[in-house]
Amino acid sequence: MPASDLARERYLSLATFRKNGAEVRTPIWFAVIDDTLWMMTGGDTGKVKRLRSNPRARVAASDVRGIVHGPWREGRARIAEDPREIAEARAMLRAKYGWQARLLDLFSRLSGRIHRRVWLAVALSKPGD
Repeated sequence: MPASDLARERYLSLATFRKNGAEVRTPIWFAVIDDTLWMMTGGDTGKVKRLRSNPRARVAASDVRGIVHGPWREGRARIAEDPREIAEARAMLRAKYGWQARLLDLFSRLSGRIHRRVWLAVALSKPGD
């Protein structure tokens, strides 16, 4: 099942893994570009720290509270560094979430958090990988 099947969802539950293997789930906004899921978060968050040591991730469609309503899918996450990829992901997120994304950007700029922002790219595993 391609990542594009998730494009109509508003939220994903992103599961990352601690060093001891324990799973930690977080609801998150996302956009789909070329079968990759793109997400934005603070660079000092737990999920980023966990992904730095273990790129394994799982995702499932969820509501704003993280209550899952779709199947879990395995993937590999990376922290994006390419400015072109990040610009495209930002544009897609803004297109999807509209005024909410613009408001979040405004408050992030005002608080200075926008400079600590990190973009995550999650490539879903193909069946049989």
